[in-house]
Amino acid sequence: MTQQSNTGALTEAVYYILLSLQVPRHGYGMMQFVQELSQGRVRLAPGTLYGALSSLVERGWIQALEGTARKKEYEITDAGREALKTELRRLEELVRHGHEWTKELDT
Repeated sequence: MTQQSNTGALTEAVYYILLSLQVPRHGYGMMQFVQELSQGRVRLAPGTLYGALSSLVERGWIQALEGTARKKEYEITDAGREALKTELRRLEELVRHGHEWTKELDT
């Protein structure tokens, strides 16, 4: 399992998948969580979800739980938590700059 550092912005789907895995979940549980959290704005299609899961496992950001029942469950790794925190800081900076700039426009 290769661990990579966060090398850029996460897609919205990847961000929400990592966020959903603060507790172990199977694919359908992730889809439901993301849809509920985003108030229906973000809906992960199965192809999008399972493609992203494969990529996240390769990066070492999530891992499949051993010995789970019929449905495969995943959990976030320490590297995945760090990638999520890095993205959150990036997003906060964007919002802060947006607020600062729009204040300039209002004067």
